[in-house]
Amino acid sequence: MAKGDVIIQLVNMGKVFHTSSGDVVALDDINLDIKEGSIQGIIGLSGAGKSTLVRCINYLEIPTSGKVIFEGKSLGDLSDREVREARRNMGMIFQQFNLLDQRNLLDNVTFPLEIAGTDRKKARERAMELLKLVGLEDRVKNYPAQLSGGQKQRVAIARALATNPKVLLCDEATSALDPKTTTQILELLKQINQEMGVTVIVITHQMSVIEAICDSVAIIDHSHIAESGPVAEVFSNPKTEIGRRLILGDGNADSVKPVDFGADTNRKIRIVFDGHSAHQPIISDLVLTCKVPVNILLANTKEVEGQAVGQMVVELPGEEEDADKLLHYLKDNSIKFEEVN
Repeated sequence: MAKGDVIIQLVNMGKVFHTSSGDVVALDDINLDIKEGSIQGIIGLSGAGKSTLVRCINYLEIPTSGKVIFEGKSLGDLSDREVREARRNMGMIFQQFNLLDQRNLLDNVTFPLEIAGTDRKKARERAMELLKLVGLEDRVKNYPAQLSGGQKQRVAIARALATNPKVLLCDEATSALDPKTTTQILELLKQINQEMGVTVIVITHQMSVIEAICDSVAIIDHSHIAESGPVAEVFSNPKTEIGRRLILGDGNADSVKPVDFGADTNRKIRIVFDGHSAHQPIISDLVLTCKVPVNILLANTKEVEGQAVGQMVVELPGEEEDADKLLHYLKDNSIKFEEVN
């Protein structure tokens, strides 16, 4: 399978939990293609179905309907042994690390290899390679209790890579970490993706995590995929209400709220930045050219590979003539915008 081919395909996938108080629909009609060698982000509110989705991908949870296709084979059509073999190609890391407290770092990393029946000497050699990769080769005899949260997650990543998986599933892997450590772990995941060719699937409630390393993103809302696509495209032009809230809000799915621009009656527009040079002073040029001031109500832009992506909400002047000047300038310079309430 070559980079860019679809390695995981979710087709009309659903998951219903049967409880004493009735059925709970966790996932409904999920369709998503994940490409070989990519970093796929999945974001949504708490309870939206993110963690259930990732557990369905590796069949720790068996979908109620639809299919999970891995490397061209539907997991639902495989025997239990074949599903276990497929699962060995999907390493997984969790928010709470899930390390074995009674084992030192070396033994934690060799654990999945022991289960797979790997020769002890080869297992230890592989573990040492991975601990070096994550920068902990000098701590192999330490136990989890002697490590910081970031170091524990590095061990968890090394353990997840022990069986040479083609896919690494990350379920809120940085949620328990401070911002500096989060950045370091995300850089490590990106390094693993680029140097080892491992496909990475990142489950998170933080848009900053998506922006930092992901190629594509799927937004889950009420058990459905609300929208999906390349990160820059979704970030610059979200098509759904939940997408706009995530982008225009503080980027945290669990605290996202509708954006309130106040009761002012002046018209407002959302300017979309989707490929202009990051060094082009668009708003300054607009004000100087039109000689009309604008009130910036909200801005969320960032530089991606030298280009500005994101959006800005501005309030137009009350005078219709002045407002039209600004709108004509945006049209003439091929800058995307739309009126918002």
